[in-house]
Amino acid sequence: MSAANKSGRASQEFVWAEAAAKYIFRKTKLRPKIALVLGSGLGAFADEFTRSVKIPYAKIPHFPRSTAIGHAGQLVIGSVDGVPVVGMQGRVHLYEGYSVREVSFPVRVFARMGVKAIVLTNAAGGIKREFTQGRLVLISDHINLQGVNPLSGPNEERFGPRFPDMSAAYDKEFRASALAEGKRRGIDLGEGVYAALAGPSYETPAEIRYLRSIGADLVGMSTVPEVISARHCGMRVLGISCVTNAAAGVLDQPLDHKEVLETAERVKDQFMGLLRGIIPKIANALK
Repeated sequence: MSAANKSGRASQEFVWAEAAAKYIFRKTKLRPKIALVLGSGLGAFADEFTRSVKIPYAKIPHFPRSTAIGHAGQLVIGSVDGVPVVGMQGRVHLYEGYSVREVSFPVRVFARMGVKAIVLTNAAGGIKREFTQGRLVLISDHINLQGVNPLSGPNEERFGPRFPDMSAAYDKEFRASALAEGKRRGIDLGEGVYAALAGPSYETPAEIRYLRSIGADLVGMSTVPEVISARHCGMRVLGISCVTNAAAGVLDQPLDHKEVLETAERVKDQFMGLLRGIIPKIANALK
């Protein structure tokens, strides 16, 4: 592909994101500044939105369609305690066959919608032994081991700069607010480093030993491309993992995606309560 064609692809992505944003705005009068990406088994929070409009991903121009179990595959625009928000009930992943640019495309749509902050949630394996099943953990940093970056190729300056800073990718003020809200609600939140692998196979015990040795506390198959794209677009980021299983080798038992969904269901009320408490604080921080 020639340099001109590659540059054209970056510009086309901007046009596509603009078209998707305009389609969404035709469906609602709300103009949210906060977006949420709700991971495996965690999408029920969007059902709590008031004045909500639900749009299947398949209806949104150029939007990738989720195929993973536990991901409903629809966009929900509504309000949480009077704060307008847009939520993704499920995301797409590299392991579904999507490119890294497709995985991060929804974040770029949010940027064209005027979103200024994004809350990214996921189901994760606990590497750190105190991150037991059902624990909610704030992501403090990440390690990208997926082998790809959504910013590879020509840069579209209308999204953001060529070399975005990632030294504080996960917003310190948002994390402090979340910790305070968790304490208020009696939720023992942890903080840790999330390692992203491509999947879909779970990691081997040897891979988990390696990840622990390089400083990872959590492991999963998502989130990092979205965080990179969000920071590229100037959005502030809060990441929350629900530890749905111990990583391979931590406990002497096989890993099963059914267990992931069952654990997410078990902590659903606690998780939704935390989000309800955090959203107004994020809204205030954006003023």
